[in-house]
Amino acid sequence: MEIVTGSTGFIGNALVRELLRRGKEVRALVRSTSDISSLEGLEIEKAVWDIHNTDSLMKAFRGADTVYHLAAMISIMPGDWALIRNTNLEGTRKVIDACLKCGVKRLVYTSSIHALKETPVGTVIDENMPFEPNSNRGEYDRSKALASLEVVKAAKKGLDSVVVCPTGVLGPYDFRISAITQTFIDFAGSKMKITINGAYDFVDVRDVAVGHILAAEKGKTGQYYILSGERVTMDEMMSMLSEVSGVQPPKYKVPTWLAKTAGIFTPVYYKLANKTPRFTIYSINTLQSNSYISSEKASKELGYNSRPVRKSIEDTFDWFRENKIL
Repeated sequence: MEIVTGSTGFIGNALVRELLRRGKEVRALVRSTSDISSLEGLEIEKAVWDIHNTDSLMKAFRGADTVYHLAAMISIMPGDWALIRNTNLEGTRKVIDACLKCGVKRLVYTSSIHALKETPVGTVIDENMPFEPNSNRGEYDRSKALASLEVVKAAKKGLDSVVVCPTGVLGPYDFRISAITQTFIDFAGSKMKITINGAYDFVDVRDVAVGHILAAEKGKTGQYYILSGERVTMDEMMSMLSEVSGVQPPKYKVPTWLAKTAGIFTPVYYKLANKTPRFTIYSINTLQSNSYISSEKASKELGYNSRPVRKSIEDTFDWFRENKIL
C-alpha cells in the first residue's frame, strides 16, 4: 500500500496518478475540509486524517509500504509563521513518529530547493549544499529545511527515509491553480501587461512525481535528491508562452528596484482581495536568486530525467482546454 499525504495538491495528485499508472494500490490521505476534485474518478482509497492527531496518523499508516509525505503549508505571504511551522515542522515530526511506530518500510519526504543553502549567482546548487534552517528568505524555507533535517535524523534512528527537493513546479493537473499556472492563464487572457528580469529552474510536475517513485525505489537512506528541470529566463518564458498561446507578450518591463518597492505593499492587496499571492518580495527575490541547479545526483543514482519546459507549457495549455479553464 502506497500512502500519499497532500494527495489533493499539485504534486500530490500527479503522484497518485503516476502510482496508479504503475499498478500500485494507493491510499490518499485527505483532510475533512479538503476539496477532493483533483482525485475525482481515480480508483483509490481515501482516508480522512489530521497531521496533528497521532491516532489519526497511526490509523492512516497501518499496512503501508511507502509513505509519501507531501502535505505542507505553502505561503509566500508574511505573517503566516506560526501556522507554517506548526504544519511543516511539527506535523512532519508526528509523521516520522507514526512511521516508526507503524513499521512503515520507507518514507519519502517532499522538501524544497529553497530548503538548501543558496550559493552565489553563477555557481551550481547541488546536494553538496546543506539544509539551511536559518535562511533569511522566509519562514516557509526555514520550516522545510528544519523538517528535512528531522527526516535525515530519523534515518539514523532506523527509519528508512529519503528526501526530494523539487524546483519550480509547472505542468498539467494543477486543479488548485498555483501562482505559475495563474500566470499562464493571465498571459493567455492578455491580462499580463508587465514583466521583470529574472530566471528560475522549472520542472514538470509529472517528472517530479516519477522522481518521488524513483527515490522510493532506489534512493539511499538518509540522502536527499534535487529534482530540477530547465533554467529559463523570464524573457524566454514569455516567448514560449506567446508561441504556444498565440498571444503577444507584455510590452513593458519593470525595473527590479521598482518591483521590489511595489512588492512591499502587495500582501495587503492580496489579503483584501482574497487572491492567490504572486507578486511579492519573496517571488521577486526568487526570480533574482541563483537558479543554476543540478539534478545530476538524481540522474546518476535514481535514473531521473526531465522534459523540456516548452513541452510542459504545451501540455498545460492542452489540459486547460480539456478542462475548459481557457
